[in-house]
Amino acid sequence: MSALIDALRNTLSADRVITDELRRLAYGTDASFYRLIPEVVAVVNSEGEVRHVVDLAREHGRPVTFRAAGTSLCGQAVTDGVLVLLGEGLATCSISADGRSVELGPAIIGAEVNRRLAPLGRKIGPDPASINAAKIGGIAANNSSGMCCGTAQNSYNTLASIRVLLADGTVLDTGEPASVAAFKISHRSLLDRLATLSADVRADKALAGRIRAKYKIKNTTGYSLNALVDYSDPVDILAHLMIGSEGTLGFISRVTYETVPEYAHKASALAFFSDMESACRAVVSLKERPVDAVELLDRASLRCVAHKPGMPPLLKTLPEGATALLIETRAPSAGELQLRIASVLEALDAYPLIEAPAFTTDPAEIERLWNVRKGTFPAVGAVRKPGTTVIIEDVAVAVPLLAAACLDLQHLFAKHGYHEAIIFGHALEGNVHFVFTQDFGIESEVARYAAFMDELCSVLVTKYDASLKAEHGTGRNMAPFVELEWGAQAYALMKNIKQLFDPEGLLNPGVIINDDPEAHLKHLKPMPAAGQLYAPVDRCIECGFCEPQCPSHGLTLSPRQRIVGWRELSRRQAAGEAPGQLGEDYLYMGLDTCATCGLCSTACPVGIETGALTRAVRGEKLSSVARSLGQLAANHFGATQALARSALKAGHLAESIVGTRALSRLSGGAWKAGMPKPQPLANAHRATRSQGDKVVYFPTCAGRMFGADTPEHALSATVIRVLERAGYAPIVPESVNSLCCGQSFASKGLAEDADRKSAELEAALMKASNNGEYPVILDASACSLRMKTFLAERLTVVDLVEFAHDALLPRLMLHKKNEPVLVHLNCSARRMGAEAKLRKLAEACAREVVLPAEVKCCGFGGDRGFVVPELNAHALRKLHADVPAGCCGGYSSNQTCEIGLTHATGLPYRSIVHLLDECSAEAARLASC
Repeated sequence: MSALIDALRNTLSADRVITDELRRLAYGTDASFYRLIPEVVAVVNSEGEVRHVVDLAREHGRPVTFRAAGTSLCGQAVTDGVLVLLGEGLATCSISADGRSVELGPAIIGAEVNRRLAPLGRKIGPDPASINAAKIGGIAANNSSGMCCGTAQNSYNTLASIRVLLADGTVLDTGEPASVAAFKISHRSLLDRLATLSADVRADKALAGRIRAKYKIKNTTGYSLNALVDYSDPVDILAHLMIGSEGTLGFISRVTYETVPEYAHKASALAFFSDMESACRAVVSLKERPVDAVELLDRASLRCVAHKPGMPPLLKTLPEGATALLIETRAPSAGELQLRIASVLEALDAYPLIEAPAFTTDPAEIERLWNVRKGTFPAVGAVRKPGTTVIIEDVAVAVPLLAAACLDLQHLFAKHGYHEAIIFGHALEGNVHFVFTQDFGIESEVARYAAFMDELCSVLVTKYDASLKAEHGTGRNMAPFVELEWGAQAYALMKNIKQLFDPEGLLNPGVIINDDPEAHLKHLKPMPAAGQLYAPVDRCIECGFCEPQCPSHGLTLSPRQRIVGWRELSRRQAAGEAPGQLGEDYLYMGLDTCATCGLCSTACPVGIETGALTRAVRGEKLSSVARSLGQLAANHFGATQALARSALKAGHLAESIVGTRALSRLSGGAWKAGMPKPQPLANAHRATRSQGDKVVYFPTCAGRMFGADTPEHALSATVIRVLERAGYAPIVPESVNSLCCGQSFASKGLAEDADRKSAELEAALMKASNNGEYPVILDASACSLRMKTFLAERLTVVDLVEFAHDALLPRLMLHKKNEPVLVHLNCSARRMGAEAKLRKLAEACAREVVLPAEVKCCGFGGDRGFVVPELNAHALRKLHADVPAGCCGGYSSNQTCEIGLTHATGLPYRSIVHLLDECSAEAARLASC
């Protein structure tokens, strides 16, 4: 293997050939319950690099697996050979002028494609639940579908063209005539064999009929045999065989989809039936009506979310056996939407309902209804025992058989002791998911699972001719059952296809085609208890939904990977094993480069904040000296800040002598271009207005330390000026320079000191606000979030962004700037749901506002931008492409974030209050002329 690794390093940069134990372990995990640790991970940014890696793997006799996002549920994205990880160079997107087609690289996230298509009123057809994390390569290779796309709008049926790299290194682009012509010459034998297979299948009426029947419902079990009956041109057959092939026939380097309409007018309703059979009979009728989604939820799934905030009260009192249908209809106009609603209600009138369903078009109400459906899977995952995993299975039957199939599933759950299992799914397509928990660490439990799977597959196939995998792909999980579902003749056809494309068995062996009847019981992923410092970590299902939110993903580890690493370290500790090099690497990759921003929790199905784990581990690893220093800093916070100002002043002096670049290099990147000057203590926080509406203003630590070019442009001075201009009389708490919200201590793991500082600030704010009589404003979003969380409901604090939008905008005259402005929604503002308000503030002040969609957390993480500047640089790597021409600056609501943004772009970033100040001052000037 070392020879292969050396060869890879001759082609790829060293940082893209991953061999350390920690990251190989991390990439040995996908969203499934399997683990295979790769020998090497090769990060590729082009089709040429993929070809070279595949050639080297073939030369050295090692298997290759391609990985996009790793959100696969059946083990198709893990390997013990060479893992080819798709890099950002393959995240391409080209939209046709009318938006009716889109050409995509395999590494772009599905939701990002839809974001770019949205202004044209279009979207891609596939809509898997993982679309916010899943990438196009995986969506196409698994033929993923989802709640609304059914079979008509999946990858197979919306494919316009495809570009593939075959195992022998040949590239075919079905959208380029020259490529097709050359392929017809070079691979005549392969195309002839495909044409012969197609002709043979068509001639066998029974087999052809069976294939057509199987694809009337969702089916991702095995290869896409429908290509052999749907198409006669072998190039078209090849293209559609690649869809759903899970990386076993070739590498999809580009795919062009025909897009589908995304209607702006939507309505949803939740209909409750007394039993499963009535609900499923209603689905048959609804299938003939203008509905876009019908989601089924059994009584167990409704029960597990009934007590969550925002759920309909009826969920708590439904009778046993009750079943719900969540229905959505969409239309191009409001009038057409009402007609469609009437049609759906007419269909429902024929069935006994617990209460009359009411459609809503209110986006907030629609979201509340869909939260019932979205909350089911997390609800099971959140209450499982430590050490167990969550399994989500995925089957489909003909819609008229849905009720009987669901009742049989419930019987099997009871028989095999899976009493916590729930059923939900895409009823319109006869596609149901069922979720249960499983312990793979106990041999008897593995045997129980094996017996359940054997009986499950037997019942579904023999009684219902079901799809054992409707939309999740075959993977390793269902590979032993492909022949059971399809029969010997069709399975032999699939094996023939695999042999045609990959005679050496190089590509993702063991996936889809696997003759081992117990393959689904091997390479099971251990889930050791790891919640000793932060209990929610044991809820992690390693789905990867968190990864697009994380600033360190792709630099070191993602939140999912941090938990994978921590679980292994916890296992070693429990077993009395040394942490080894993995433990050493975790200090930097797991702890130092975690921004603790908490954005992972906003995407996590079970609400885990991996940053909380990081803070807990940091605290556990602190020495007694470090703890004493932290306590000293907390006890003498004013002096600590004065020391920091002196250090900042010394830095500016050094910069004037050696230059910015030299000082940055000497400081390991800690010193930034555009570093603010120290805030003079004498200038801080003086309110001049005593008349007006009283409001408490707490100038946070960063604003008290970092100043501006002139005293009047310092943050606290600007906030006070704008408040007074709007008719407020700001009150600054007493002894403000000794106060801190505790955020800076919490991020270092000094939880007790952090809480003590928060309590001190609470007392000061209570006094200043006359026990909450006056509004309390904080000028940094990170501090606002910290205090909102700490205070709970004891005292209401408001972030400056919220207050400016709700209270200042109505009072201020504003003159809009002509030049475009950049806006950064920092992680804390995002977690507080302030995006719309921040955007509206900026739009009130500027004619063009750009909020870069692909930039989440800036990675500065309080002091991380000084300590590990590579984290800040990595997090902002996509920002430059979104800087508009003529832009002179940017705005946010966290001063340390603004330091990093200024350094990254070369443009001055300041608090959004500075924009309000400039525009309100200019409006006042013009009004006086």
